[in-house]
Amino acid sequence: MSVRPIVLLGDSRLRMVGQPVDSFGKYLHELLDDLAETMRKAPGVGLAAPQLGEAVRACTIEVEGQLHELVNPRIVRANGDDRDLEGCLSIPGYVAYVTRREKVWVVAQNRLGKKIKIAGSGTLGRAFQHEIDHLDGKLYIDYLDSMDELIPTASDGAEEGSPEAAHVAVG
Repeated sequence: MSVRPIVLLGDSRLRMVGQPVDSFGKYLHELLDDLAETMRKAPGVGLAAPQLGEAVRACTIEVEGQLHELVNPRIVRANGDDRDLEGCLSIPGYVAYVTRREKVWVVAQNRLGKKIKIAGSGTLGRAFQHEIDHLDGKLYIDYLDSMDELIPTASDGAEEGSPEAAHVAVG
């Protein structure tokens, strides 16, 4: 496992569409380990392979101490709407209000290729949608009408209770 540099906005690799994974061996296992370690070090809630410059459909998400490794994930059902602050490790220093689905159901594979099904709402549901967007070359800023909607975050510890303190860097 190693912490790797996160690809930032402006780097064309961030817009890469992840290719389906069909080999569940050492390369994938090392990538998933690096995604988790890099995500935790950042710190963030999720990280997708294109954010490490890898064009594969794999991501990690960790919410409430539960690590989810998703390979070839897809949303199969969604309902409701939820508008909340969202940030991204590839766009540091900013957050914005983004409307996403309130609850999503995801089908994916684990690191061994076994099919898994998982549902998520709140932070977990938002993270699923955010990371799957990354695998499709899409960023949360693509949902904004204008870049003027971005809210700069405080660089040195935002005041508790402020929007800047409340945001979560998804991935």
